[in-house]
Amino acid sequence: MTVKDLKSYQIVNEKHVKELNSEGILLEHKKTGARVFLLSNDDENKVFCIGFRTPPSDSTGVPHIMEHSVLCGSAKFPVKDPFVELVKGSLNTFLNAMTYPDKTVYPVASCNDKDFQNLMDVYMDAVLNPRIGKEKKIFMQEGWHYELSEPDGELTYNGVVYNEMKGEFSSPESLLDRYTKAAMFPDTCYGFESGGDPEAIVNLTYEDYLAFYKKYYHPSNSFIYLYGNMDMAEKLEWLDREYLGKYEREEVDSEIQIQKAFKEPVEQEYFYSVSETDDVENAVYLSLSTQAGNELSPREYIAFQVLEYVLLDAPAAPLKKALLDAGIGDDIMGGYDNGILQPYFTVAAKNARKDQKGEFLAVVKGTLRKLALGGLDEKSLRAGINLYEFQYREADFGFAPKDIMYGLQCLDSWLYGGDPMMHLEYEETFKALKEGAGNGYFEGLIKKYLLDNPYEALVILSPERN
Repeated sequence: MTVKDLKSYQIVNEKHVKELNSEGILLEHKKTGARVFLLSNDDENKVFCIGFRTPPSDSTGVPHIMEHSVLCGSAKFPVKDPFVELVKGSLNTFLNAMTYPDKTVYPVASCNDKDFQNLMDVYMDAVLNPRIGKEKKIFMQEGWHYELSEPDGELTYNGVVYNEMKGEFSSPESLLDRYTKAAMFPDTCYGFESGGDPEAIVNLTYEDYLAFYKKYYHPSNSFIYLYGNMDMAEKLEWLDREYLGKYEREEVDSEIQIQKAFKEPVEQEYFYSVSETDDVENAVYLSLSTQAGNELSPREYIAFQVLEYVLLDAPAAPLKKALLDAGIGDDIMGGYDNGILQPYFTVAAKNARKDQKGEFLAVVKGTLRKLALGGLDEKSLRAGINLYEFQYREADFGFAPKDIMYGLQCLDSWLYGGDPMMHLEYEETFKALKEGAGNGYFEGLIKKYLLDNPYEALVILSPERN
């Protein structure tokens, strides 16, 4: 039996992805509308991932708490922590779950056929039949609860995600990222903290937590990815028989809303905590972010990563050098934040003074204007293009193996209604970028998005004692 013979699925698109030496097939499960993407090839490492669009409507961290909770036992696997059991006993090559600003994903991988089938079964049952509605203590354990260590002691908060995010929010850089999104996206899901703000986490009720699960964790809102050397038809038939076919189609309102562009730049000041003895004068973060590029444009998707290298990361990167030469901060950070519907470009100075705000803006804009008019260093541009082309060809994505990263990368277009193969087919994109390197393409992007664009936010993160 082939994929084409399956009656439960409809083929939406199929093509050979030469860059990955894979056959790509995009399908829809007829009964539920579940989206399925297959990448068939001779790779013995098999990958399965199920993801859901989970846009938050507050900063209680419910997507993050849910990611933890569904892996605490299910109808078919009612043990306390199947995840820990799998880590100990499985032959997996990857096993995790991740919460992003607009999605939650559950990827697993294994080279062993039986182990891979078991991993699929555990993860499908976890996301579709978790014990969360029968065991309130899962919510309290993974989210938050009150704790009293001794009868006359102080009442405190505790919880896995609560403590994890307290640690995360103790870093000024993490807070800067959080507040940048809040400033850039005041009206959409990206303005909230999907991981959870500790102050807001304790406002999440058990009822709202269950309502979130009921709304988003349904096959009609799912994105399923299968990769590697396996009988795809057999896997799809099993998915339909054991899970998807038991559900009816539902209308799930999970579409990511577009933030209306600003008519003029905005400025916001936020604060982070320092101790009594810490310096507060030279400890300000100055950050400028501009909405840049289109997630559904393969060329801009990579071009702004190249610009990040050229402007901020390369030896003698001009934007970084100009700010340091001006004595604004002792480190320059930033880059291109994509993997969301409206990506943005940030440049930030660490350990600056608040009274340097005007100079910071003048140096950033002045340097960009000079580069847009006079041209970027072509040697540096081509080095950046070659760097990213090498990464794509070697499939070296850093924190996760290539087959997992292909699944995450396809969601950068698929989640927003685009073709999941869009960012996997990179040959033509790099060819166009090489041609554009000497023809003003990159300078045009700087002008259009980073200079002549009122959709930008200046964020000042100031230290505050205690």
